[in-house]
Amino acid sequence: MSHEEATSVAEFPLLYIKLQSGRRIEEARKKRRITQSQLARELGMGVRWLREIESGNPRSRLDDHLLCAYRLELSTGHILIPLLFAGQKMSFPRQLATGDMGEIERLCIEMISRRNLDHLTRALTPAWQSPPGDTGEKF
Repeated sequence: MSHEEATSVAEFPLLYIKLQSGRRIEEARKKRRITQSQLARELGMGVRWLREIESGNPRSRLDDHLLCAYRLELSTGHILIPLLFAGQKMSFPRQLATGDMGEIERLCIEMISRRNLDHLTRALTPAWQSPPGDTGEKF
């Protein structure tokens, strides 16, 4: 990653995300031997718009990137995890951008699920009180 790209990631995370997402979409499409025309038709969009998505055009919409990722059975981690970092005003470590982010995505989901389940369990577990007059002493 060049200095210019690193600056772009820090200042304009959506531009970086769209660029990386477009590359992944194009690679996955080619790997599956699907033409741009075929994919565009399946998704109900024009070929020109799909080209814009694959090129990382800043005007492309993230929901279109997600739609392409879902259709190509890609992990959406390459979009969602950098957004989490940006939302926290943190720099996204570029090392995470390489390879399949599916495992990181699953770990995040498991952690969120576990945390919510713990909160729900605590909320639903009754706090048993001692009967009136009981000092809590055992004989």
